[in-house]
Amino acid sequence: MEILLNGRNALITGGSQGLGRAMAMEFCDSGANVSIVARNQDALDEAAAQVRKTASGKINTIVADVSTAEGCELAYAAATEAFGQVDILVNNAGSSARGVFEQVSDEQWQSDLDLKLFAAIRLCRLVLPGMKERRFGRIINTLNTGAKAPQAEGAPTAVSRAAGMALTKILSKEGAAHNVLVNALLVGKIRSNQWERRHEASGSNESLEAFYDNDGKNLPMGRLGLAEEFAALACFLASDAGGYISGTAINVDGALSPVV
Repeated sequence: MEILLNGRNALITGGSQGLGRAMAMEFCDSGANVSIVARNQDALDEAAAQVRKTASGKINTIVADVSTAEGCELAYAAATEAFGQVDILVNNAGSSARGVFEQVSDEQWQSDLDLKLFAAIRLCRLVLPGMKERRFGRIINTLNTGAKAPQAEGAPTAVSRAAGMALTKILSKEGAAHNVLVNALLVGKIRSNQWERRHEASGSNESLEAFYDNDGKNLPMGRLGLAEEFAALACFLASDAGGYISGTAINVDGALSPVV
């Protein structure tokens, strides 16, 4: 099946690395114009250069902090200025934050909620009127499997992501009559910059590939997932081919999660 996004314009937060970059590449390869948002211009430029090597669509970079209302407004305004409208929104910003509940401070809670939940709320509020008017929209929320099956020491991320799953269902109900489809993709263990940072922090002498291999041995499929595999599903949901799928929270975890 060939997935095409010709003529569509996407906005992807957390777009300079990992899953965000992979989705930007997949979307652009499928013909979409994509605005990627992050806080570091150098990282954005590097990602854009990689995307342009194979892209048939255009790539635009936006420096903004979407954990703030001002940053969300800036990102939306810059994306619409670049390509005229936002047809596809991917709320992907945020990395894993977790710890013993009693040790998670108010500041850490607020920071996590601002970046992972309020960024999605604010950006959805900005894009929805245009999507409804044009009778086409796709919103994809990147969450993690802790949203369905939280574990000990999973706060604050599991709580923020669970709220994101509820937001997904609410918006899917409100958007359905307008052909605005809203879904969530729940990440398991996928190769990314977060895992590279964990490898560096471990102080281990083993190579990154060995680190991935060792961690993957304990997973049902015997390996970590690839960002490209995640991006392929996101691209399908963003396309006309996914036109009757909304309100779902799909595990992209190689059967790791204990719940469906």
